[in-house]
Amino acid sequence: QVQLVESGGGLVQVGGSLRLSCAASGRTFSTYTMGWFRQAPGKERDFVAAITRNGYSTSYADSVKGRFTISRDNAKNTVYLQMNSLTPEDTAIYYCAATRGGYYNSSYITLRSQREYHFWGQGTQVTISS
Repeated sequence: QVQLVESGGGLVQVGGSLRLSCAASGRTFSTYTMGWFRQAPGKERDFVAAITRNGYSTSYADSVKGRFTISRDNAKNTVYLQMNSLTPEDTAIYYCAATRGGYYNSSYITLRSQREYHFWGQGTQVTISS
């Protein structure tokens, strides 16, 4: 089991930046594929970004590609989401998620479906003001 705690959310103006962090408990963080998801008011939770266990491969939703960057530091048991050029459409609760999946045909892969993830943080609110 792994426990996840997000931080770094807040209120920022359009065009600004935020960096979210997700700290994981335990000694086996490097065995988890990690993802970020978000849920805007009145909408379903959507995929944002994912990163493989070793951090070598990443995947992004089209809506954030080129603006957001996911990264991880396995020595610190932490995954990050750097968010730049923020717009009001990025306003949402952001969730960190982990899964033991993400290994297929001797390769690490990213996972984009929330059904693949078994562990979730409590979420952190990100609000973009215009």
